[in-house]
Amino acid sequence: MSNSALHEPFHDLARQHETDRFGMLLFLASEVMLFGGIFAAALGLRMAEPDAFAAYSQKLHLWLGTANTGVLLTSSLLVALGVEAARKGRYRHLGWLFIAAALLGLVFAGIKGTEYWLEYRAGLMPGVDASGIEDRTQRLFMNLYFVSTGLHAIHLSVGLILLVALAGRACAGRLGHVMAANVGLYWHLVDVVWIFLFPTLYLARPV
Repeated sequence: MSNSALHEPFHDLARQHETDRFGMLLFLASEVMLFGGIFAAALGLRMAEPDAFAAYSQKLHLWLGTANTGVLLTSSLLVALGVEAARKGRYRHLGWLFIAAALLGLVFAGIKGTEYWLEYRAGLMPGVDASGIEDRTQRLFMNLYFVSTGLHAIHLSVGLILLVALAGRACAGRLGHVMAANVGLYWHLVDVVWIFLFPTLYLARPV
């Protein structure tokens, strides 16, 4: 059972659902292009300065990044389970799963905030306190790090708002499974971007 309503100019609910999904896929493709530029910049810096890139990667807090990876993967699993619950018409179950995923998203944000604080104390934050930055290459690396993770944090925040909003609608019985699936896709994008950021920034260190 779906709680979706038919809207103009559509005369068929299935066609409306297909258009909604296609629109979300186009939006996600534009976001992939945005982050693709960041990954290209990281690749260029690593190819130009491989030893320095690896050395500066070691200054990041690997254990915090690893913990956040586990947290975000778990939240993505909960969202996937929630979307499946929506397909079966179990909207209240979806609501609780989305709330749990949002709580894990808040845990991710808290860990990332702690990491930023540690980097600030170490003087590794360009534009605020760069006293611990040794040279131009490290400044470029840290700029890349803060731009990419900061942009990811913005997307995470948007995802949290969507999860909570949809959880409320689900509990009230006013949510269609297509909307739940689209928000699920957005949250999976947040997850996938981090899965690529983590090895690019944290695992570039020498073995």
